[in-house]
Amino acid sequence: MAESNLSPDEQIETVMAHNHWRNAEKIPALHWSSALADIAQDYADTLKTREACELRHSKSSDLGENLFWASPIISSEGGSKVQRLTPTHVIDDWGSEKNDYRYSTNTCFVGKMCGHYTQIVWESTTEVGCGKAICPDKSQVWVCNYKPAGNFVGQKPY
Repeated sequence: MAESNLSPDEQIETVMAHNHWRNAEKIPALHWSSALADIAQDYADTLKTREACELRHSKSSDLGENLFWASPIISSEGGSKVQRLTPTHVIDDWGSEKNDYRYSTNTCFVGKMCGHYTQIVWESTTEVGCGKAICPDKSQVWVCNYKPAGNFVGQKPY
């Protein structure tokens, strides 16, 4: 199993970014899990090598999972390079789905996604671990796993 390639500082930032969204709802903080991070890194590497960096959720039924993809930066000359992203950028992208979530009905607005956000703020979730992979075309995939999983149909996140 591969170890997460997020640096210790990125791991701390990842937890802080998640907890920013959880604090807004007065939900207990998440903690970093190296075991979940290793699973996430394995899956990010799988997406890179077997799925041509297409986002497809893993088959894991006992973990929550958020996926993120970023395109490469393409220059006018046709060259490409990897975008410089921080964990905060990735988690805030997911968290911004709060704007598309209606708590009173526990639904996303029509045509919108909000499941990344609800997994971040799933109250019974206590652990998170993430990994990332740079794809051959210089795009990138990020995977975060959550335990216990959230997003159960018919249940509110908090």
